[in-house]
Amino acid sequence: MKKLTLLAGVALGYVLGSRAGRERYEQIKAGANRVAHNPKVQAAAGRAQETVAQQAATAADVAKEKVSDAASTAADKVRRESSVQPAP
Repeated sequence: MKKLTLLAGVALGYVLGSRAGRERYEQIKAGANRVAHNPKVQAAAGRAQETVAQQAATAADVAKEKVSDAASTAADKVRRESSVQPAP
């Protein structure tokens, strides 16, 4: 995923910094549109979105469980410390 981002950044930099003029820009734009509208690319993007959504849900569940465990541990510790009375 990082390589794809890097390649997109390089391509964007080339397009923006290119002195080849409007014609080259249009060629690059048309090529990018062909790639973006390719059914295989669309399918891969859909699968990536589904995977991210599943992973986010799983991460949220894990985080919720960890917070609940930490709160329970803290509550138990407070109960233990408050039940122990210091000697006079």
